[in-house]
Amino acid sequence: MVIQGLQKTTLLDYPGKVACTVFTSGCNFRCPFCHNASLVIGTHQYKKIPEEEFFAFLKKRQGILDGVCVTGGEPLVHQDIKEFIQKIRQLGFLVKLDTNGSFPKMLSQLLEEKLVDYVAMDIKNSPIKYAETIGVPDYNTAAIEKSIRIIMNSEVDYEFRTTVVQEFHTKADFVEIARLIKGAKAYYLQQYVSSEDMIVSGYHSYDEKIMKQALDIVASEVEVAKLRGL
Repeated sequence: MVIQGLQKTTLLDYPGKVACTVFTSGCNFRCPFCHNASLVIGTHQYKKIPEEEFFAFLKKRQGILDGVCVTGGEPLVHQDIKEFIQKIRQLGFLVKLDTNGSFPKMLSQLLEEKLVDYVAMDIKNSPIKYAETIGVPDYNTAAIEKSIRIIMNSEVDYEFRTTVVQEFHTKADFVEIARLIKGAKAYYLQQYVSSEDMIVSGYHSYDEKIMKQALDIVASEVEVAKLRGL
């Protein structure tokens, strides 16, 4: 496993839990507004952390931390992700997985084997604008829609979320997103925030009024709908 970041304590990344967050390197998407460009495209701004060092840290945090958030990049690009999560579970920690939903087969395996306790899946945009939003020409959203169904039909706790960017999202897109996740437990709209580690800079966030309007479109189709970053 290529680890390029570790937040030793977080009260935000894993809802209701005290956790740490481990950042894996690499992603199959190239969302131009991504704020973790160094992780995605491998410019190695972050120092690589040996796996044994990470697990030594976890052993010292047994009984202190509730869980581990596994994020990226996209964790499921790694062939050894299953073994990596198994090692975390063997130390007694809960596991939250952040994913873009493009690897439904591996996602299904992790859920069937009860290796993950919470899944947060990004819904990048409406299907017709997915390829543009993720920076992958002609992307077929079949895998995304399959992952949504897998998560919603599982017993795991989960959320869907969308980072909202003026240049990519309109009200019409949220009508389609609502269709995709109809009946979901939880959906969060996250306000776009610029960083110094962007793939492409120059994008803009919506104000709170517009964010609330977008949320209202989806809210009637899900159990819980909230804003983040405002």
